[in-house]
Amino acid sequence: MSINRSGTPSYPDYELADRIVVTGRRELKALSDPLRTAVLELTLERAATVTELAAAVHRPKSTVAHHVNVLVDAGMLRVVRTRKVRAIEERFYGRTARLFAIGTVDADVGADIDSAGRPPWTNPFADAAAESDAAYRTDTLWANTRHVRIPRSAARDFWPRVQALLDEFAQLDRSGDEVFGLMAGLYPTDFPVLRGSSPGEEKPGRR
Repeated sequence: MSINRSGTPSYPDYELADRIVVTGRRELKALSDPLRTAVLELTLERAATVTELAAAVHRPKSTVAHHVNVLVDAGMLRVVRTRKVRAIEERFYGRTARLFAIGTVDADVGADIDSAGRPPWTNPFADAAAESDAAYRTDTLWANTRHVRIPRSAARDFWPRVQALLDEFAQLDRSGDEVFGLMAGLYPTDFPVLRGSSPGEEKPGRR
């Protein structure tokens, strides 16, 4: 395991960039498959071999190897170390960044998005809804939502604070028998609006 500057253990157990902005067709396509996103999530804890990843996701090694190669070709996974096991070299794969931020897409990808009617990657909310349904039914789901009327620039400035909380969650010491998921999102809505001024908001025409 690696050690951060404060001297405490940090995850994953290899060096990687904090953030890479994803804009190209190959990278976006790599993020479009749930199995590949699961592999990326697993390697946030530590580097892993194809055998270990296949055992974790309960899929054949050949299938997982294919998806790992897609991620390697997209620059999202890389070999971080190797070891010899009975004359066979095992490769341990790790992410190239803690966060893959989806940036402004190029014109070619943009055309694909327009024609498909949706982005070429999975919807994290849809994935989380399906994953959390069992917890919802057994009343073991902690969840909440707030709606706030703010400028888009304020929402953009607030999001890094949410991301910092997600990063803090990802650094919690691994223990216990359950895996917990933490989902966060910030998005525009058509939620109802209370008309009139809010505290601190200047009324029209007042000086």
